[in-house]
Amino acid sequence: MNSFNTPEFRRRAFLAGLGALSTSALITACGGPAASTAANGGTPVEGGNITFLIQGYDTGWVPSKTAISSYEGNLWGQITDKLVYVNERGELSPWVAEKWEELNGAKDFVLHLKEGVTFSDGTPLDAAAVVANLNAWAKGDSARGISKVGLFPSTNFVSAEATDPKTVKVSFSSPALGFIATLAYHGCILLSPKTLALPVEAQADLSQEIGSGPFVVKSWKQGDSYVLEKRKDYNWGPAALGHTGPARLDTLTYKVIKDTSVRTSTVVSGQADVAFNVEPQEIESLKAQGFTVGTPRYLGFVDGFQVNTTAFPTNELAVRQAIQHGIDREEIRKTVYTDDWNAATTFIQGNVPEAGDFSDSFKFDPGKANKVLDEAGWTKGSDGYRAKDGKTLEFTLTPNPYVPSTKAEDELIAQQLKKVGIKVNLKVVDVAAMQQSRPASRRCSRPRAASSMLERSLVS
Repeated sequence: MNSFNTPEFRRRAFLAGLGALSTSALITACGGPAASTAANGGTPVEGGNITFLIQGYDTGWVPSKTAISSYEGNLWGQITDKLVYVNERGELSPWVAEKWEELNGAKDFVLHLKEGVTFSDGTPLDAAAVVANLNAWAKGDSARGISKVGLFPSTNFVSAEATDPKTVKVSFSSPALGFIATLAYHGCILLSPKTLALPVEAQADLSQEIGSGPFVVKSWKQGDSYVLEKRKDYNWGPAALGHTGPARLDTLTYKVIKDTSVRTSTVVSGQADVAFNVEPQEIESLKAQGFTVGTPRYLGFVDGFQVNTTAFPTNELAVRQAIQHGIDREEIRKTVYTDDWNAATTFIQGNVPEAGDFSDSFKFDPGKANKVLDEAGWTKGSDGYRAKDGKTLEFTLTPNPYVPSTKAEDELIAQQLKKVGIKVNLKVVDVAAMQQSRPASRRCSRPRAASSMLERSLVS
């Protein structure tokens, strides 16, 4: 459950996506079609609808085949629950699992489930259902084209067993210190065993995605709009949110609008309540118009590059080091983004517990970038680009289609790397094309780079 399931979200808003730095932005209007938020001292009001403008649902509704983007994940987060809740600071607390025990040096775990939790079709979310989900996350089902959940500790997973209707024992062959935290991950959504048992093709039918969340799917037109209505019997939300009962909202409507500026103008005109991924450059103007900008961080990975270390030219250490030190993240932050964004200090967000600061390893240092390339035998030509053995030092970079601002970001990166002699070729694709270029995955995965392309990693 996220903030949109709760009664406290009550104003027109914009959600700006995360760039290659480490924050995002939520913009809320003063006034609008609903009451004020609790964060602003208002009293929650029962009823009403929020219309949420979103970039698209291009990856479809087959959880066993597609990665959960922040788009699909937002809707799935309304119709499903998780075993464990995690807040924006990475702190874990009970949800469907009301308590848990770590035994045998983190090789065994016992999950104790809440009483009375049901899926939207009335069937119980009991230990057997949790075991079915755990096995799906850990093992997948290759015969049916179902892959594992990318970040689940599957390599050392041994078994999940229902010891009674409300208790699950999970065993690993070696310590699984991150197991409980993984249960709060957005890929580990609890689906009915009926859904998990469906053929892959049948899972494409959104009406058969049966979860236990505070909303159910009322109607939808694929690629256009999706209407959710609240479950009146819902009463097991995370206690950490301060409201465990039914959603205050009656309905929640997701409307697909591809164009970023149209999403923004639609909310500004009062025709919708929330817009996802506004351009960072618009934030100050929106503030001036009376909108409040919030900048929540994603909990997980920062947006960055995945590099194929076996393909030319990034199979060479000197090239990888030059790329790292040739990128000026502070210039990116000031030029493409705003002061609401922070430069990343490691590959995970700074709000993840125990995240360290390794920024010295990739700080902007063009002198070092030039030095390592010189020593590796890469020489500059008359066009300013380096070459060795008759090959130009170049690679292809694909902006993240989930975050529109990354196109401008990558254009700036191309300019920065040219100064040290590296040629960057931009390849702009949409979400559907990005999905087609990656292997099938169940619910979540980080994209893999292909050939010599550096591909932008998604934020978890």
